[in-house]
Amino acid sequence: MLSSSLFPHASQAQQPAAAVMAPALPPAANSAAPVLVKGLPDFTELVEKVGPSVVSIRTTQRVAEEGGDGDEADAQMREFFKRFFGVPMPDQRRGTPGVPNTPNTPKRGGEQGEERPRGVGSGFILSPDGYVMTNAHVVEGADEVYVNLTDKREFKAKVVGADKRTDVAVLKIDAKQLPAVTVGEVSRVKVGEWVMAIGTPFGLENTVTAGIVSAKARDTGEEIRFIQTDVAVNPGNSGGPLINMRGEVVGINSQILSRSGGFMGISLSIPIDDAMKVADQLRSGGKVVRGRIGVSIAPVSKDVAESIGLGKAQGALVQAVEPGTPADKAGVEAGDIITKFNGQTIDKAPDLPRLVAATKPGTKSTLQVFRRGAHKELTVTVAEMDTPKAKLGSGKEDAAQPMASAAALGLNVIDLTADQKRELRQTGGVLVNEAQGPAARAGLRAGDIILSVANVQISSAKEFEAVLAKLEKGRAVNVLVRRGEWAQYAVIRPGK
Repeated sequence: MLSSSLFPHASQAQQPAAAVMAPALPPAANSAAPVLVKGLPDFTELVEKVGPSVVSIRTTQRVAEEGGDGDEADAQMREFFKRFFGVPMPDQRRGTPGVPNTPNTPKRGGEQGEERPRGVGSGFILSPDGYVMTNAHVVEGADEVYVNLTDKREFKAKVVGADKRTDVAVLKIDAKQLPAVTVGEVSRVKVGEWVMAIGTPFGLENTVTAGIVSAKARDTGEEIRFIQTDVAVNPGNSGGPLINMRGEVVGINSQILSRSGGFMGISLSIPIDDAMKVADQLRSGGKVVRGRIGVSIAPVSKDVAESIGLGKAQGALVQAVEPGTPADKAGVEAGDIITKFNGQTIDKAPDLPRLVAATKPGTKSTLQVFRRGAHKELTVTVAEMDTPKAKLGSGKEDAAQPMASAAALGLNVIDLTADQKRELRQTGGVLVNEAQGPAARAGLRAGDIILSVANVQISSAKEFEAVLAKLEKGRAVNVLVRRGEWAQYAVIRPGK
């Protein structure tokens, strides 16, 4: 019935023309257009090629007494809702429906040091000599990790290293001549192309699902940008490979976006090139070394970019600079907007920490900053991440008498005392004594420190008034405001 409704029968298509010719109609819009998609892909050869390289991973923990794992189970469930993957398996009691008894199912009881099931996940063989890649959260907190191959062999694995920031882990099993995967190039991945996943969702080994790439660099605020797909992945798929139509691994299935905890159409995979960089460091040193420069940053809004003369909303706004860090030594100031790092444009704020983290500590790098209407080049020597952070001081209110108020902006400001400047490590700025009307609507409040106005750095209330006096009446004005440890731009619109 479906074919007859979509396509005419031969008898219908070959009826003679009517005696009176009807007016000619324009050809259908798609009559001359080439067919861009023909049929659906056949994944059978792909599964035969890559399937043997995919492993299932089970983890166990040792407990001292019966019921002692309640707190741990709660922690695992919290991790599940955080990650939506690697959910711990239910207690595998004999006779539980849907949970088969196997030789590898640990016995239950109250013996001290007894192994009990903790979770399941997926992984894939990186090299023939036994290196396996998976997610860090799959093996986190496990006392023992076991790797099961498709040929039914099981190996106890050693965790070579795990990196929580990227959620990548490398395991090692004592085996040789294993079928390793072929690593692909993420740069060749295109939105809309078919991809396939193989994993162990809900403990079902070597489950195959397929879909298309929805986005190549989905930014979720984490250190890496994910490959987004609509491939069906579920708890237990964590750590499994995302495979292109050439049989190459292009990602590691890591997260899903879901309101239910199960697959809802959006899955996120770690790009394999980022994962391999992490894996190389884990294999060589057991940890990942990252760079840092010591700044706290925020996005640049369109309003702020236009008001300070930057034009396009890009770069990373420096909210605070940690004393004694590379950025501090290089002369970076709160309120600077970092627009380039080593010549690479910072389109969005998260681009900066990614580029810095990927830079080897000790490397001399260049920063382009936009400061008070002009670009400036700075040189910074990247340090190693996890350097102890120094805490910035906060200002104290003072009994100084206020100067004349900037009524049009709803501000009343006073000078900072020498003690306040020393404590705040500031050479200038004014203290907001009162914020009303336009200033309050822009988010300012008493106790804030205004560092600059209309791209002009100020050091006193008198200078603040002088700058305002030169501005066009009724014009929106940008101010750089420090509150506690943070600095942020605000745009005040008089009369609004």
